Amino acid sequence: MASRASRASRTPRTGLSVAVLADSDTRWKWGALTARRLVPDHGELSGYLLRGRATPTPRQLGEVGVRVDRLTEVTCPEFLAALERERPDVVVLALVGGAVQAVLHGVRALWPEPAARPVLVTGYVGVVYEKLADGLLLRHGADLVLANSRHDAERFRAVYEGVAAAADSVTETALPFLADAGPGGTYRAAGAAPSRALRVVFAVQPSVPETRGDRAYLLGRAAAHARSHPDREVLVKLRSRPGEHTTHLEEQPYQRLAERIPGGLPPNCRLAYGNMGEVLDGTDLLVTVSSTAALESLHRGIPTAVLTDLGIREALGNHHFIGSGCLASWDQLDAGLLPQPDPSWLAAHGVPGDHTADAADVADAADPYAAARARVAELAARPWLPPVDPYYTRTTAPGYLPGILARQHLAPDGSPLPGALRDPAHESRLRRLLRRHLREAARGAYRHGVQRVAPVIRRLGEL
Repeated sequence: MASRASRASRTPRTGLSVAVLADSDTRWKWGALTARRLVPDHGELSGYLLRGRATPTPRQLGEVGVRVDRLTEVTCPEFLAALERERPDVVVLALVGGAVQAVLHGVRALWPEPAARPVLVTGYVGVVYEKLADGLLLRHGADLVLANSRHDAERFRAVYEGVAAAADSVTETALPFLADAGPGGTYRAAGAAPSRALRVVFAVQPSVPETRGDRAYLLGRAAAHARSHPDREVLVKLRSRPGEHTTHLEEQPYQRLAERIPGGLPPNCRLAYGNMGEVLDGTDLLVTVSSTAALESLHRGIPTAVLTDLGIREALGNHHFIGSGCLASWDQLDAGLLPQPDPSWLAAHGVPGDHTADAADVADAADPYAAARARVAELAARPWLPPVDPYYTRTTAPGYLPGILARQHLAPDGSPLPGALRDPAHESRLRRLLRRHLREAARGAYRHGVQRVAPVIRRLGEL
């Protein structure tokens, strides 16, 4: 059993070593920023991208703007082999629930007895409005399951306690990209809200709403808002370019819908890319269906509208904002409404700032990562940690767990399936190059099928 001390003597460093494994651009942003909040004086920060349909492109990574010492694309078995070889002190798992569960079982297979294994941290990249029980139970077993608000922390603990699973891993924090962090990880307070809107940003989402008609409607309303307010600049903030994927599939890209608007977009309305924080710097009104961008906007004191045009529905995720004071329609925005958020809702839903209601909440809002940071430091300082203990096992979920692990090339016991690990020493450079190009071609074909072929087949099926 390798000790933490022996690892430190083998690799000199000034702070804890941290590894981040992510499977999309948004989760990479969350994972890397979370790592920096949890271990601000970290030594080496290693990044890993889990190979899959949503693996971000270099452009997407550049837009996120988070830099690490090294970044490697891996499969789940390759990542586990890297953990065993390099022994980082802390691992942040910024993944979908099934992939988190696979890594947890893989780590348990590597260290089935108490050992100096990494501290495992996971959580959610934004608003949790669907698959609450499913996602949480797939994340159970991590040393810390981060909740982005008091509201989420209470819900998370209730789910774990309701199935008689340990809930002490749930730790309240905040979204790591809510404004800039000052020294020690504290957040600066939001500024004063504008009295009128000169720049309106419509933050779109890849999968909400889903249908072409609904998405065309929202884009048309944004364009109409620009036409009726020629003194305003209206930006349609896009998540990805055609051919790229984010966390969710986007069958109907807004870029292509914009091409079908009669007469095109008005001169004061345009499509925009870029880092969301930079886009918000000059924004006076943020409009969205249910994007996490709404929380970033609210933290900055920007009037924020969560659209009700398509109803307030769980499928859209805008039900999460009931009680926030932000629900509004395009008609109301056209008439000049600038929504004002409810301070108590903001405090309960993890939006730190100068709106916090009482003294205890003010202390938490000043440094929402203090408790998580202390917990990580305490666990990392231990000479050993107990084996990972997920709720899902071959006893509790024999018909569910094996399939989840198999999708990540792991056997039911968490060990790599035969052939899942290749030895680079026995593989030529040409073979590696050919495999990489084949992989990129397959991703391109998949994305083309999602965005071009699937919609046509769906329409034909409705004939």
